Amino acid sequence: MMQTLAPDLCIIGGGAAGLAVAAGAVQLGADVVLVERGKMGGDCLNFGCVPSKSLIASARLADAWCRGPALGLHYQPPEIDLAAIVDSVSHVIDTIAPNDSTERFRALGVTVVQATARFTGPRTVRAGDWEIHPRRFVIATGSQPAVPPIIGLDRLPYLTNETVFANRVLPEHLIVIGGGPVGIELAQAHRRLGARVTVLDQGPLLPRDDPELVTTLATQLAEEGVELRPNIVIASATRHENGVALQLDDGERITGSHILVAAGRRPNLAALDLSAAGISADARGIVVDARLRTTNRRAFAIGDAAGGPQFTHIALYHAGIVIRNALFRLPAKVDYRALSWVTYTDPELAQVGMIEAAARQRFGDSIEVLRWSFSENDRAQTERDTAGLVKIVTRKGGRILGASILGPGAGELILPWALAISQKLKIGAFANLIVPYPTRGEAGKRAAGSFFTPKLFSPRTRQIVRLLARFG
Repeated sequence: MMQTLAPDLCIIGGGAAGLAVAAGAVQLGADVVLVERGKMGGDCLNFGCVPSKSLIASARLADAWCRGPALGLHYQPPEIDLAAIVDSVSHVIDTIAPNDSTERFRALGVTVVQATARFTGPRTVRAGDWEIHPRRFVIATGSQPAVPPIIGLDRLPYLTNETVFANRVLPEHLIVIGGGPVGIELAQAHRRLGARVTVLDQGPLLPRDDPELVTTLATQLAEEGVELRPNIVIASATRHENGVALQLDDGERITGSHILVAAGRRPNLAALDLSAAGISADARGIVVDARLRTTNRRAFAIGDAAGGPQFTHIALYHAGIVIRNALFRLPAKVDYRALSWVTYTDPELAQVGMIEAAARQRFGDSIEVLRWSFSENDRAQTERDTAGLVKIVTRKGGRILGASILGPGAGELILPWALAISQKLKIGAFANLIVPYPTRGEAGKRAAGSFFTPKLFSPRTRQIVRLLARFG
C-alpha cells in the first residue's frame, strides 16, 4: 500500500547539493525527506572530484619521481600498477563515504527513501511505496556525462568519468574527446602514468579560462607528451583492430586503444516528469530565478540540475541560498561575482571573477592588467618549478575585477583574491600586505604592487623627493 509523508522539505537527490540542504535543514529543526535512487554522495564522491583528485595525486607523484635528477636525486623509473592505483582511489572513496551515507543521515533525523522520484502534481512526489506532500521541494538530481552525437560512437565501448576510475588496464593510447577541465586533467594524469594521450575538441581548450594562461598550460602539457588538437570536428567513430578509430572531417584518421568522453554534462531530469509539477526546463537544466525558485514556487532547483555553473562548491553555495529561502523566508539570491574555479592540472589553473577579455568587453580601456611570473618568485626558484604566473585585472581606480593564476597550488592561492572581489577590496589592500618570505603568495603581492609602480617611480615623484631633500 502507498504510504504518505508530509515533511517540511522533500529533497530529490543525494549528491553534494542535496546532502548539504538535508544536513543543514534537519539540524535547524526542519522535518526532511531525502530521496536518492543511486549512490549517496552523488557524482562528486563516486565519479568526480574525489576519485579524479586521487588519481591525479598518484600521477603527480610518478612525475615527481622522474624529476628527481633536477634536484640531484636519481631513481629508477617508477613501476606503474594501474590496478593498485585504482584500489587506492577506491580506498579514498570508501574512507569519505560514511560522511555521505544513508546511516549518517538517518542518524541526523533525515528520512531517506531509496527510490526514483516522480512528480504526480505540483505538490506531490511518488518514490517507491511513498507519496510525499512537502511544504517545499528541492531538486538536486545532479548531472551525467553528455555524449556527443558522433556517428558510430554509440556502437563502441568508451569511458566516461563514471567508468574511467574502475579501469584497471593502462590504455596504450587514450583518445580524450573534450578539452574542458575533466578531459585535460585526466589526459595529463594518464600521460604521467605512461599512456600515450591525444585530446580532441571542436572548440578551444578550457574556453572559460584566460587564454594567455591556457596557452602557457598547453605548452606545458605538450612538453609532457600530451597531444592537443583543438578546433577539430570528429565525423565518425569505428572499431580498429583491437581498438578504436576516429575520422576527422578533413579526412585524417586517429587510432587508439581507448576513448574517454569528457564533452560536458547534461542534467538528470528525465525521470522526474517535471511537467506534472509545472516546472519548466531546457537543455541546460531547470529554469530558476535568482533565488533558485522554479516556475513552481513550491520547488527549488540547485546544483547541476539548475543549469548554472557545474561545480561542487556551487552546489554547496546553492544549499545555503535555499535554506535561507525555504526555511527562513529570506529573499537570498545567488551572486556569482566572486565565483572561482580550478582546473587541477600540474600546474593548476585557477580563476575568479572576470578574465581579461570579458573585462575589456565590459569596461573597454578603463582596465589595467597586472602580471607577475613565478620565474621571478624565490620560492618557485627554490622548488625548481617556475611555470606560470599571477594575472590580475583591475579598473583604473584599483577595483579588482578578476584574478587568474597558473602555478602549483593555484587553487589555494586564488582564495584571497576571491575574498577581495566578494568584499569589493581595491588592489592597494594586497600591495600593502605583509607576506611571509619565501612563499608563492608573494607573487600576488608583487603583481598588486606593480599597479602603483608607474606613479611611484615617475619623474614627478623623483622631483618631489629632490625638493624635500632641500629641507634637510
